[in-house]
Amino acid sequence: MTMLPPYTVRESARARNVNLRISMEGGLEVVIPRGFNRRLIPDILHKKGDWIQRTTHRLAERREFLEADPPLPAQIALAALGETWRVDYRPGPANRVTLTEQAGQRLTLTGAVDQVDLCQAVLRRWLAHRARQRLELWLRQISVEEKLPFAKVTIRGQKSRWGSCSPARAINLNYKLLFLPPALVRYVLIHELCHTQHLNHSAKFWALVSKKEPAYKRARIELRAAWRFIPGWTQD
Repeated sequence: MTMLPPYTVRESARARNVNLRISMEGGLEVVIPRGFNRRLIPDILHKKGDWIQRTTHRLAERREFLEADPPLPAQIALAALGETWRVDYRPGPANRVTLTEQAGQRLTLTGAVDQVDLCQAVLRRWLAHRARQRLELWLRQISVEEKLPFAKVTIRGQKSRWGSCSPARAINLNYKLLFLPPALVRYVLIHELCHTQHLNHSAKFWALVSKKEPAYKRARIELRAAWRFIPGWTQD
């Protein structure tokens, strides 16, 4: 029997089944319902060994990719919008960083531009603003076209989710979607809009997704490697 990888266990009152989660920050986490027999966990991990190995390898590749990425961009390519923004850095006496959006798709950061964390934070705020300008409009257009109404939309910068939908039909979108090709962004928007009708991943849900986006299976596969589109400076 193969050796088990290191893992942590977390009980959740909301969990109905055992769920495995792997992240760069926390490693392998086993989420169990309250009262679950912990002695059964090793057997579950052995059965999921291939998935654990594949996911761990994929995260290792992602870590190497992020570490090799420059901390501050000279340009920002937003594939979803077909835009490429040039980024200039101008040192100044201030102990903060301000961003100015100029004609010709140019961004100028002025101030303490030697402080990488400050610059990254300013760029992330600009990215979230750009996403609110464009992703919300895009979502509303598809909502009308496909007759899938929603209540409201928020824009955030999650680490692992492209989007989510609440029981109240409130949709949350990740501003990092702007780095993805338009076809993948459209799939994510349709996916979340379909959750306004089916708040699960049941057969009825996937039937609705298939009706609205016939090529959804290919999009799902491509989305698994979509982190390669996301620059490291976007990670908070």
